[in-house]
Amino acid sequence: MFLERLSILIDSLLGFGYYLRMAKIVLGVCAHPDDLEFGCGGSIAKWVSEGATAYFLVLTDGSKGSEDPNITPEELKVIRRSEQEEAAKILGVKENFFLDYIDGELENNLELRKKIVRVIRQIKPDVVITMDPSFLYDAKMGFINHPDHRACGQATLDAIFPFARNAKTFPELLEEGLFSHNVKEVLLVNFQNMNYFVDITDEMETKLEAILAHKSQVDNPEEIQGFMRKAGKMLGKKINVEYAEGFVKINPN
Repeated sequence: MFLERLSILIDSLLGFGYYLRMAKIVLGVCAHPDDLEFGCGGSIAKWVSEGATAYFLVLTDGSKGSEDPNITPEELKVIRRSEQEEAAKILGVKENFFLDYIDGELENNLELRKKIVRVIRQIKPDVVITMDPSFLYDAKMGFINHPDHRACGQATLDAIFPFARNAKTFPELLEEGLFSHNVKEVLLVNFQNMNYFVDITDEMETKLEAILAHKSQVDNPEEIQGFMRKAGKMLGKKINVEYAEGFVKINPN
């Protein structure tokens, strides 16, 4: 226990993750297909290469993610699920879970939290990555965060604490053999405030390949790759590496 607490203290001071280096199971929870590839694709590929098992939980069907009038929501749903499967395969993700809520209509309610808790108790992740619900906008970038992202992040945080670890919450899950589970590490995707960085120099090309697998979302591959390289380099300077990804890191008590 002492060594574990000491490692966490050193982690907080130096910006390197004890639990992440030791993590065996990682769960990424996102609103739409492609969210995790953009937000943490390099980190996922890195941890998988180091022996971790990764899973993705995609909450919506992605059916509104196109301005092409010739594609129906039903067609887009099929396309985006296929793209998500391909991208996850590139990153080495073991399995995708899909909840298929309607894109743009995600709400943080008891039903959604229960479904996230079910997956958490099923795979028992050491680390959960999701969107930061407090990230509303970035005035400099002219960016307003999607409401599905915020609903996803808040529902996931609520699922992690207190519901996944509280045996009396959703007692029907106990009847399914899904007992309480404590998540050791939480990483939030937030492009403004970050306190934890992952060196993805060796995984940058894999991250880009996974992003480009989402063909329905990438109008200009060269522009996207250039933007992601620039962003990765900016974060890399934080820890003196070529490319990095950044997160808000929480160790729930």
